[in-house]
Amino acid sequence: MKVIILQHISIEDPGYIKDLMIKDGAELTTIELDEGQKIPSDLSKFDAMFCMGGPMDTWMEKDYPWLIEEKKAINEFVVFLKKPYLGFCLGCQLLGEVTGGKVVKSKNPEIGMLDINFSENKKNDLLFSKFPEKIKSLQWHSYEVQELEVNKDITLIASSPETKYQIFKYKNHAYGIQFHIEIKKTTVGEWGCVPEYKSALEKQLGEGALDKFDKDSQTHMSSMNEYSKILYENFKKLVQ
Repeated sequence: MKVIILQHISIEDPGYIKDLMIKDGAELTTIELDEGQKIPSDLSKFDAMFCMGGPMDTWMEKDYPWLIEEKKAINEFVVFLKKPYLGFCLGCQLLGEVTGGKVVKSKNPEIGMLDINFSENKKNDLLFSKFPEKIKSLQWHSYEVQELEVNKDITLIASSPETKYQIFKYKNHAYGIQFHIEIKKTTVGEWGCVPEYKSALEKQLGEGALDKFDKDSQTHMSSMNEYSKILYENFKKLVQ
C-alpha cells in the first residue's frame, strides 16, 4: 500500500496508525508542507492519502500559500481520482471545504478528552460499524466544518455536543475526523510545546492545564489505540 501523508507540522503525523502502517510494510511518502516540500504532480500512483492537523487554519492562504495547492491536491485525489482519504482535525476541515462546506470559528472550542456520539449511519459504515455508540477521544480545535448538508454525497457519522461534523464521509471513500483518535503516549506533551496549541489549551482549561490533560489522555490511551486499530484495519479494505 502506497500512502501519501500531508503534514503541516512535523509532530502531527498519523501517530499510532503510522506505527501500524509501518508494521504492515506500507510505503509512506510524507510531505512536510510547512517546510516547503511540494506535493507530487502525479497523485495516481498513491493508494491512499492521509492529511493531518496543524496550527494554521484553512483560510490562512496569505500566510501559508501552499494551502492553495494542498486543497487542489485533495480535490484531485478525492473527487476526481476517487481514492481513499483520511483527514484529521485540519485535514478534516480541508476535506469539508473541498466538498462544499465552510470552516468557521467554533462557538465553544473543544479541548480535552470529550465525548463523541455516533449517528445511526454508523451501523452500515465500513470504517465505524464496529465502534460503540459513544467514545471519548482527544479534542484540540477552535474551528469546525459547517454547512456540509449542501452536498448530497456527504454522510454524517458522528457529532459532539459542540460540533456537528465530528466525523463525516464523502461518498464512501473519503473521511473527515475532527478529533484525534490517532494519538500516542507522547502526543499531548509534544503538542503542548507548540505556542498556538498551548495558548488555546490554557485559554480553555486554565494555566498549567497541560499536565492534567496529559494524564487524562493516558487514562484513555489504550481504548483510543484499540479504536485506531479498528479504523486502520477497516480503512485498508477501501484500498484493496
